[in-house]
Amino acid sequence: MSAGGGFKNKKILLAAMSLGIGGAETHVTELARELTRRGYSVSVVSAGGVYVKDITRCGAKHFFAPLNTRRPLDMARAVAALSRLMRTGKYDIVHAHARIPAFLCGLLKPFFGFRLVTTAHWVFNARGLSRLFSDWGERTLAVSGDIRDYLLRNYRLDARNITVTVNGINTDKFSPDASGERARRTLGIPESAPVVVNVSRLDRSDSAPTAAVRGLLGAAPSLGRAISGLRIVIVGGGDAEHEFRETASRVNGELGREIVTLTGARTDIGELLAACDLFVGVSRAALEACACGKPVVLAGSEGYLGLFSESALESAAETNFTCRGHGETSAPRLGEDIAEFFSDFGTAEFDARSARLGTFGRELTASDYSVARMTDDCERVYASLDGPRRVVMSGYYGFGNAGDDAIMQAVHDSIAGTRAGTEITVLSKKPRATRERYGYRAINRFNPASVLRALRRCDALVFGGGSLLQDYTSTRSLLYYLAILALARALRRRVMIYANGIGPVTRAKNRRRVRRAVESADVVTLRDAHSRAELVSMGVAREDIAVTSDPVFTSDIPGADVRREILKSPGLDVSRPFVVFSVRQWGADDSFIPELARFGDMVNSELGFAVLLLPMHPSGDADVCRVLAGAMKRPAVIPPRELTLGEYFAIIGEAEFTVSMRLHALIFAARVGTPSLGIDVDPKLRAYLETLGMPNLGAPGEFDARRALEIARAVSEKRAELSDKLEHLARECAEMAKTDAGLLAELLER
Repeated sequence: MSAGGGFKNKKILLAAMSLGIGGAETHVTELARELTRRGYSVSVVSAGGVYVKDITRCGAKHFFAPLNTRRPLDMARAVAALSRLMRTGKYDIVHAHARIPAFLCGLLKPFFGFRLVTTAHWVFNARGLSRLFSDWGERTLAVSGDIRDYLLRNYRLDARNITVTVNGINTDKFSPDASGERARRTLGIPESAPVVVNVSRLDRSDSAPTAAVRGLLGAAPSLGRAISGLRIVIVGGGDAEHEFRETASRVNGELGREIVTLTGARTDIGELLAACDLFVGVSRAALEACACGKPVVLAGSEGYLGLFSESALESAAETNFTCRGHGETSAPRLGEDIAEFFSDFGTAEFDARSARLGTFGRELTASDYSVARMTDDCERVYASLDGPRRVVMSGYYGFGNAGDDAIMQAVHDSIAGTRAGTEITVLSKKPRATRERYGYRAINRFNPASVLRALRRCDALVFGGGSLLQDYTSTRSLLYYLAILALARALRRRVMIYANGIGPVTRAKNRRRVRRAVESADVVTLRDAHSRAELVSMGVAREDIAVTSDPVFTSDIPGADVRREILKSPGLDVSRPFVVFSVRQWGADDSFIPELARFGDMVNSELGFAVLLLPMHPSGDADVCRVLAGAMKRPAVIPPRELTLGEYFAIIGEAEFTVSMRLHALIFAARVGTPSLGIDVDPKLRAYLETLGMPNLGAPGEFDARRALEIARAVSEKRAELSDKLEHLARECAEMAKTDAGLLAELLER
């Protein structure tokens, strides 16, 4: 997203405590650089520091004010400096990045008329005067989900005005291509020596992540004896630096060689990270190490997660990589994990493991923690101050279909994240249930007056996702959706066809209708290449149609511990490994059911897996599940109630594999890395099986239990390999799906 909607001419002031070494300080520096690059007029006010040169070098301006202290005299001086700056600068938006700058800027807001935005980088004491001297502005960005929860819990902010963002990492500066040769040479470290690096503020304050430093110093003697040539490099400065230097000197003396090196505050962090084999620490520094392709042990004063891999991603992301609330960092625990990591140092196995962890970290930061993503979030928040936008969502919502409800949630979340404060109205078959179950604003999709009123008030119609433009189920359904599109265009509302699956559309008249509707939309994105080919065959000649992915690939999924807890709930407790069957009514009868039941019994008896029958559309699938269970000789589990999206993900995520007649059971499985075997009931499912590289068991009329069993056996034997492949594909699909949100953001700013 680039500066638009009249905002590129706005003047923005970023207010920070200082620009010394630190995560928030780097955040402000990178944000100033990227906003300036995008065409904004940017100034920064702070108590100064090493990054002032970076600020001025990128074209932004820097002004001094003592915003890093609570001393009354200094705060008075800061207010005077800010007043002068705002009087001459005439800023449209002031974006404060700590409690002192936010509080002081909030005092001045009534006198200068700017809009106030804040970013919460940490959790603080929220009692007494500390609570009173807090101002979170009109909009707040929180750098993690748990900080958002802290704000809601302690300050009762409106959740609609809080946007969760990230610490954006400059992935050009922090890159696997960087060389650590000069850093090793400067520090006197041999090329072949194993190196651990920590980057921290060495302060005595509670917020400083120095538990990792204490842990490293405590574990250094035993590690030095166990790991030949090991060097531990601690980077950073602060009021506790002298204490740590004394401890390091004692450790080095005890071992008779230099194992621990303290470098003091440095700005060449990229080179120092490039020089290491393992990073130990938290927060932004840990993400910078990930961007450099380095394995990371997450350890700090807030908690401990250990060696970072995909299994720890959810907990790390929720706490902004601080490990907040996850155990305690101790020397024995840290020493044990470091010793285990280096146990095969110098072997091909060590190199392969390090490369795998490094690639995972690099891909993660490039996709989810980039400076561009962070700045996009800020732009959306800035734009929201220019007045609310109203969006109407139209899709197959409120029918109790798990796949379409998952689409609704994913698209709703995408719109809400596109522009803070956006008002979203869902057209639902059961608006009351939609409001109660999801908390969404909803109206009856079959009430013409309500639909007309909503479209008249809105700025844009978001149409989809799902397979809405098709006459496979009925022409009546197609005509309903075409009427919604036509009404929006007649009212001169912007229209985005959002991640749709197209077809099949068989009747010639319907194909002409769909072509006209697609050609008249402002923005069109499709969830697969098959849908684009279908539109081309109808004569749609647009060159701007983007093929993205299904919105469900962006859905949040529960972690492994949560999934296992869900499976202990009544009616879902499966005593041994299991597979999931997602079946549906097919044709006038279910003559293939006996063969499918025989396959289920074989899976149970020959592969040793229990069978869990999962209705994705309970009102339609539950009966088929009961019929199938009755035809099986061995017992099968059917959930006793309607499930939430998280529960569907949990069940499928813990399954050995799925057997699917439903497209979104297949997509849910791919999202959580569970292999699938598809029963070929329609072209869209067949297309996704091909995309994901999962086996096709054929159409129901030709289903063969013995053949299916052999395919299932092969899938089970290669489950780990297939799961890794699916997780990689799911990340790619999620990244592609983000294109939809970006295009919608641009549409809303037109």
